Amino acid sequence: MLSVLRTSTSILFAAYFVATASVANTTSEAAPGTAFQMAIAEHTLQAPQLVEFYRANGFSPLWVGDTPEHAQRRATLIKALKDGHLHGLPQAEPIIAAVMEKMEKARSVRDLGTVEAELSRIFVEYADALYAGVIRPGSVDDGLVRSVERRSPVEHLQGISTQGAAYFTALAPQSHQYRALMKQKLSLEKLVFQGGWGPTVPESKLEYGDTGPNVIKLRDRLVVMGYMKPSASPTFDNALLEGVRAFQTAHGLEPDGVAGKGTIAEMNRPATDRLKAVYVALERERWLPRERGTRQILVNQADFTAKIVDDGQVTFETRAVIGKNVHDRRSPEFSDEMEHMVINPSWYVPRSIITKEYLPKLQSNPNAVGHIQITDRSGRQVNRGAVDFTQFTTSNFPFAMRQPPSKSNALGLVKFMFPNKHNIYLHDTPQKNLFSREVRAFSHGCIRLAQPFEFAYALLAKQEEDPKAFFHRVLNTGKETKVNLEQKVPVHLIYRTAYIGPKGEVQYRRDVYGRDGKIWDALQKAGVALPDVQG
Repeated sequence: MLSVLRTSTSILFAAYFVATASVANTTSEAAPGTAFQMAIAEHTLQAPQLVEFYRANGFSPLWVGDTPEHAQRRATLIKALKDGHLHGLPQAEPIIAAVMEKMEKARSVRDLGTVEAELSRIFVEYADALYAGVIRPGSVDDGLVRSVERRSPVEHLQGISTQGAAYFTALAPQSHQYRALMKQKLSLEKLVFQGGWGPTVPESKLEYGDTGPNVIKLRDRLVVMGYMKPSASPTFDNALLEGVRAFQTAHGLEPDGVAGKGTIAEMNRPATDRLKAVYVALERERWLPRERGTRQILVNQADFTAKIVDDGQVTFETRAVIGKNVHDRRSPEFSDEMEHMVINPSWYVPRSIITKEYLPKLQSNPNAVGHIQITDRSGRQVNRGAVDFTQFTTSNFPFAMRQPPSKSNALGLVKFMFPNKHNIYLHDTPQKNLFSREVRAFSHGCIRLAQPFEFAYALLAKQEEDPKAFFHRVLNTGKETKVNLEQKVPVHLIYRTAYIGPKGEVQYRRDVYGRDGKIWDALQKAGVALPDVQG
């Protein structure tokens, strides 16, 4: 393709010389009237920022000049488009073919302006996709409320103008996670081309001591997948037990060593499914802030965990419960900053819960949910016996509801706040039994922590000499107390069904909310496709 580009340059540059001569002999006031400039203006009507860049740049060509810099930009752009599939970007072959055809057919100054405008448009679209993602998150699912950092077309054009090829290199996320996912993508593509992981395992429960052909199929599958070394034993022995556990750990399953229905179902997922998850993970990584903080809190909803990460290393991790998988309870995805914690918190019941869950109960029995205080607009407690709750609807219920601090409070004994319009935060819970579940989607949307006290100690360690003693001194007062974090901590609520673990191991999780499926469908509509494979 690049050879075609070189053969077309003689025609292209001939037109370029005409254009530059025309511009040189035209006053600045009359310059926009040149054929070259008019072509750029006409072909960027739907992208006013492109016109803004060229106007500020005196309509100097960025791509079609006859200097080594112009040639390098053209060649780098074509190569970047061809290599876009390495990042999981839309297929670019038709785009490359169309622009090459325009280059070959360029015969006039006007044609040259059209090529210049087209190259800039193509570059801006490519740069935007690689820098900030192919799709807009909110267009896929209303739980994707993440605000993505995007550069304007002018910023992208200025970047390539001043930095040349180096600008292309810096567009993709520079995170270890992104690079590792790209490596995993290449590995999976090779695997899929070679036929995947081979025969599936029959869905029958297999456990330690079992023997027979199904055990052999289980063993063979785990060997090919890399979770155990080759063996000829037809028995479910210790080696196979550890292989099953290794697989379960890498897929977020309870590592009990029993190959039950859930484990085998995940084991039988085709390699193409895992490849799609990696494509989606690359897109999701492009949505995240480039600067995430030397200390950050990372909540992976698909993994049901909350982690504190310091300088790229996980320094604390706990199990988490996320929002129930129904429309108005799924936990959203966004980034913010944790500002403070509240020890011995009150629970101010969200209005959606008041009207949907508690009002019907109060209408049947005014003394229902007696552990919750009902307050008026002034914060005074309401006498339930004096109120006819049947006169109210979800739209005109005039009261608020509050659960005072206690061990049985819905928020437990501490909550961690990063004030946001979604009213989402991290908190303790009295329902400790939920953390033993494999799939932990039970809340109204907030994130519940299995070890909230230890989470608090870790946060306070940056500002208290004895964080545990400080925390319990405040806790023992029984009073609702706000404790500010001296240094705000970035919080990233993510949803990653494919990611690379701290030791470089690939991890996969189930798509509990179905969001990754939606993202993959949107990527396909945008032109992303798996490479041609055998299976």
